[in-house]
Amino acid sequence: MSTALSLLLHDEDATARLAQLLAEVVEPGDILLLSGDLGAGKTTFIKYLALGLGMDPREVTSPTFTIIHEYPGGRIPLVHADLYRLGQGADITETGLEEYMGGDVVTAIEWAEFLPEKPPGNWLDIALSHEDGVRRKAMLEPGCPEWERRLEHMQNLMG
Repeated sequence: MSTALSLLLHDEDATARLAQLLAEVVEPGDILLLSGDLGAGKTTFIKYLALGLGMDPREVTSPTFTIIHEYPGGRIPLVHADLYRLGQGADITETGLEEYMGGDVVTAIEWAEFLPEKPPGNWLDIALSHEDGVRRKAMLEPGCPEWERRLEHMQNLMG
């Protein structure tokens, strides 16, 4: 896939705007693969995604120990997974995560770089990184033609 979107996020408000814009274009069955170092803003991004979907972001917490949290309210239900404890080459077969992917929910996976391979279906890579003490960089890379189209639409909305 060729259409990638690279953005410099100057503060948490910029992260919120990006996540909420993404919430406007996600559809049931979408898989968001978030990667980045500890503290890069993955959970914060998902909180604002939940807000954009019409959920209370205060209810969104990192599922590091439970692996999966479900948030059924909003425009589209959200499933939030965290693979940190599973480590590199994460075997998700016993977590139940595969049952959600491609279903009637949006699946957001933190530490997606631990997956042994990309999942089938409509996925979007979201790599978050520290640019300096305050700013973050977000690199969004589509995993299918549908996400290429949506990223182009997002770029048009951002001006």
